[in-house]
Amino acid sequence: MTEPTTDTIHSAVREHYATIARAAQSADACCASGCCDSLYTAESLDGLPGSVTELSLGCGDPVSLADIRPGDTVLDLGSGGGIDCFLAARRTGPEGRIIGVDMTDEMLARARANAQRLGAGNVEFRQGQIEALPVADGAVDVVLSNCVINLSPDKPRVFREMYRALKPGGRVAVSDIVTNGPRLPMLADSVETWAACEAGALDLKDYRAGLEAAGFVDVEIVPKDNPTNKLLAKIPAGVPFSAMITARKA
Repeated sequence: MTEPTTDTIHSAVREHYATIARAAQSADACCASGCCDSLYTAESLDGLPGSVTELSLGCGDPVSLADIRPGDTVLDLGSGGGIDCFLAARRTGPEGRIIGVDMTDEMLARARANAQRLGAGNVEFRQGQIEALPVADGAVDVVLSNCVINLSPDKPRVFREMYRALKPGGRVAVSDIVTNGPRLPMLADSVETWAACEAGALDLKDYRAGLEAAGFVDVEIVPKDNPTNKLLAKIPAGVPFSAMITARKA
């Protein structure tokens, strides 16, 4: 089997999420991923319309993990329909600023419509790839991402871009799919498994090493369902699972 290239992975991921956005626009489903209620508290979702919650495609709640402060500038990598951006805006207050970055036209259209619907004047959505973030150096206080970095074919570049975009002392809070040990061979390296958040999952040791190589310190990676790390011993080697990841720019 021919391994997918960077371009074919980007194209497959873009089309996969464009299809989800188009389907959500014409459906009455509460949540396109079926996971909204399990990822976020009912209190945090209160007041958000279905057009936001139905496009919750993450694998965790990075906003609750992040140390977001009033007035912060927050950057969300792979912002989708905008749910984490709007939740972050509640924490920054009106004096803060939220920037969502996504490469999919259909997702950006939904997110921008949601921002207008919610009157979220301090939330903006920019088109771009997370390997080349459309933000200035040292422009943000917090970087968020929810089940998106695993989709990138060039994660070291993503980690360097995150570091570049952060101010000194800036914080990272990411929910992502990783493995505990090398990925199982049965998870074929195809564009379909990349788009399904399987083929691109890093071994958590490689994820940590990648963040540290980019310059981050205080890197922590724990299973989403058991932050004490006791769950790791029960996870079969090489099987993808959801993890919560934090780090800091010194």
